[in-house]
This record gives sequence, structure tokens and C-alpha cells, in this order.
Amino acid sequence: MSTLAIDTYRLHKRLRDAGFDDLQAAAQVEVVTEALREREEQTGAVTRQDFKELEYKIELLRADSKRDLAETKAELVRWIIGAGFLQTVLIAGLLLKLVGK
Repeated sequence: MSTLAIDTYRLHKRLRDAGFDDLQAAAQVEVVTEALREREEQTGAVTRQDFKELEYKIELLRADSKRDLAETKAELVRWIIGAGFLQTVLIAGLLLKLVGK
């Protein structure tokens, strides 16, 4: 049985350079090495098609990460605007109450 040699450090570094954080990069390196190891166990070899499939999966993960980040950002903006509005209403109410005395 042949052993697949993969430079996980270089892969992790390339993912970090592409914009992934440490946890995302580590998870993807783990997924890639696991998938390659499983494929090698099944067929005894890793093909170019395997790498193309992995690249496709990585692109899907990247798109999902970007979508999730955009959704989180939008939700955070909504909360900040809501909190700012509530704070403005409370301050205005307190000022009106003080002026009314």
C-alpha cells in the first residue's frame, strides 16, 4: 500500500493566506487529508479528479462561509441599530419627564 504525502502545513498556510481563520483552515486541512486517505484506502491511488473534487468542495465551503459571515454581519447591524433607537427613545423620554416636572 502506498502512502500519500501531503504538506498539511503548506495547505493550512495557503488557506490562511486566502482569508480563512485558523479554525476554518485546520478543519479544511483535516477534511482534505481524511478524504484523500479514504480515497487512497478505497482505490490505492489519488487521481487528479480527486483533487478537482476537493477544490470544488473547498470553493463550496468558502462560499458558505462568506454567506454565513454576511448574514451574521446583517444581523449584527440590525441589533446595533435597534439598540441605538431604543437608547435614543429612552433618553428622549427621560428628558421629557425631567422637563415636565
